[in-house]
Amino acid sequence: MNPRARSAPSVPRSERGISLVELMIALVVLSLGVLAMARVFPAGSRGQLTNRLTTTASYYAQEKIEELEGLPWSDQRMIDGNHGPETLGANGTWTRSYTVTTLAIPLDNLKKVVITVSWTYQGARSVIATTYLRR
Repeated sequence: MNPRARSAPSVPRSERGISLVELMIALVVLSLGVLAMARVFPAGSRGQLTNRLTTTASYYAQEKIEELEGLPWSDQRMIDGNHGPETLGANGTWTRSYTVTTLAIPLDNLKKVVITVSWTYQGARSVIATTYLRR
């Protein structure tokens, strides 16, 4: 017998590798996982946009608070009642209004200011900021 002509050792059937059926099942499981992950990305993107819009609305409310803080009490914009709405943003998507209320005695040196910034994204949304201004 030629030493180079050895036959391959016999390998038990259970150790011969994966079958085509096992490969197909693995691909189906992997595909389902990829599809599930693909559905997460649009939801995350919508959440990010909602958060950005809320942050912008908070900025507009804070902007109005800072504007009103520097005004004297006799200014027309500090008179009790509703003021606004005013349109904001490049395409007018935002509206901002505010209400001024002078508190009753003994707190009559304070005015309560409630600012509401509204917009529409998947329904009506708004941010409300409340502050108290002192004489």
